Amino acid sequence: MGLLPHRYPFALVDRVIDYEQGKFAVGIKNVTINEPHFQGHFPDRPLMPGVLIVEAMAQVGGLIVTQMNDLPKGLFVFAGIDGVRFRRPVVPGDQLIIRCELLSVKRQRFGKVRGEAKVDGQLVCSGDLMFSLVD
Repeated sequence: MGLLPHRYPFALVDRVIDYEQGKFAVGIKNVTINEPHFQGHFPDRPLMPGVLIVEAMAQVGGLIVTQMNDLPKGLFVFAGIDGVRFRRPVVPGDQLIIRCELLSVKRQRFGKVRGEAKVDGQLVCSGDLMFSLVD
């Protein structure tokens, strides 16, 4: 809670399990049936929306950027995605293990990370995520 500005129902990282400053972060998202999006996506076959999987990856990636000492403090927001692919559905009961690695930082205002989300060791989503510091 102290590392990210997100709060319920949009806090999508339950725990950080590994981290190296300025290099990478690994987080966990426990997917449970009581999450509000499952009421409508889909009532007879609950699937975690792809946009929320990407957002969870962005939150783990955001940890890398926001914890860098040489960057200004402020609100870094999701600014873009490249090459995101979904490989299998994510359902209640799954545990997403999300690993993001810093690719670049430009002008102390923009960051880019490569993210991967896995369930039971199988890749479910991957792609590059960009962040921008909001004034």
